[in-house]
Amino acid sequence: MDQNILTVVMVVILAALIFFMFRSSRRRQKQASELQKQVVPGATVMTNFGVFGTIVSIDEETNKVELETSPGHILTVHRQTIGRVETSPEVTEEESPADAAASTTETPAIDEKPAYGERIEDADAPSKKTDE
Repeated sequence: MDQNILTVVMVVILAALIFFMFRSSRRRQKQASELQKQVVPGATVMTNFGVFGTIVSIDEETNKVELETSPGHILTVHRQTIGRVETSPEVTEEESPADAAASTTETPAIDEKPAYGERIEDADAPSKKTDE
């Protein structure tokens, strides 16, 4: 009797492991296909080895992608080395005038303390150098 219960428990655990294995595999395939849909010329991407660049062209036959890492420097990499799409060319939208007015930088009042790490440029302040 104890062996039958143990066998049933082991079969259930094995079935659960197989279920979760297939589910995670499908999720990874779905994420990979969504990533490949976003890989279009003009998109800013990061490769698996940490190089950022903008896609110039894609060769579908050989799966080669040309990345412009800096002006005038083109790298040719395999399509599967694209690890993440930073910005897609369709995502760039213009700001509305209300958003532009809200995002303007205001100078802090004199009574306010600066945020941590913020530099304050004050022309009237004495120089910190001393010649003693």
